[in-house]
Amino acid sequence: MTIFRLTFLLCITTLVGCHAVVPIAKPQASVIEEVTEVEQVTMNAAELAKEHGDYDEAMLMFREVLNQNPVAVDAFVGIGDIYLIKKDWVKAEPAFARAAKLDPRNFDAQYGHAVSLQMMKKFIDAVRAYHRALTINPDDMATNMNIATTYLQMGRPQSALVFAERSITLEGEIAPAQITLAATYQLLQRPQDALNAYIAASEAMDEPSPQLMRNIIFLLTKEKRYQEVVNTTMQLVQLDPTSDTFEQLGWAEFRLGDYEASLGAYRTAIDYDANNWRALNGVGVNELNNWLLGDKADLDSYQAARTVFRRSLAIHPDQPKVITLILRYGL
Repeated sequence: MTIFRLTFLLCITTLVGCHAVVPIAKPQASVIEEVTEVEQVTMNAAELAKEHGDYDEAMLMFREVLNQNPVAVDAFVGIGDIYLIKKDWVKAEPAFARAAKLDPRNFDAQYGHAVSLQMMKKFIDAVRAYHRALTINPDDMATNMNIATTYLQMGRPQSALVFAERSITLEGEIAPAQITLAATYQLLQRPQDALNAYIAASEAMDEPSPQLMRNIIFLLTKEKRYQEVVNTTMQLVQLDPTSDTFEQLGWAEFRLGDYEASLGAYRTAIDYDANNWRALNGVGVNELNNWLLGDKADLDSYQAARTVFRRSLAIHPDQPKVITLILRYGL
């Protein structure tokens, strides 16, 4: 039986907390019994209904089997699968827990139990279940990747590392595994390794997500690789032409020293959202820069800087640096 596989693309910002390693419980002896031929026919029909998206009918058939055979492990797994598909983690968990108790060596039961526990944010119990699944099938990529994401959610990137790297060894072309490894490296303060993994993830995708592109841009910026920042941001505006994206392009162009391109990008950002105060500041800095570089002769640039800085402060008053610029240059 093939369990519904749930994998994770985590956008990790701040991870807190530290938990002790929990020992893995010794598996109990199996109490499963063979299903009858009639029950197996019903199970097969239920699986077929599930695969075709007829979840209500599949659920009825799985429960019909359990009415006749209350220790039919695959029926509990099937029910858990359906609840995972429906993202009803609370109902999925006891179904998988029952299956895992009946047959501790059932990989699908242990894996499904771990996924439901992770999604319920019961991370220590999820780690236990993932470890049990790995004792059954240590070479399962999704299990290695998901236990890594669980450790990341617990704020333990060092514990995640071995599993994140293992998932790449098992199936390195899968973007979610590369992203998990990249997030692990990033939290371990290994920016170059994180950048390489994010780039590998983007290459494995038909079209990288805007968030993935932003992660790459962030790390390129930390490495001060500004031309690559501009190149990547140019790709990002094609994927996600929003005010924030053009504001980011304006910043990148300014750092590269292309002030004309920077000013154009900031103005486009304002066209998308007139209240983008960061973009207004970008226009202001570029116009002020023009005025200063022109020996303060370009009064149009001076007036433009004055106007946009004051508009920015009207939207977001708490900007000490902007206030300092206005006072210093009499804007």
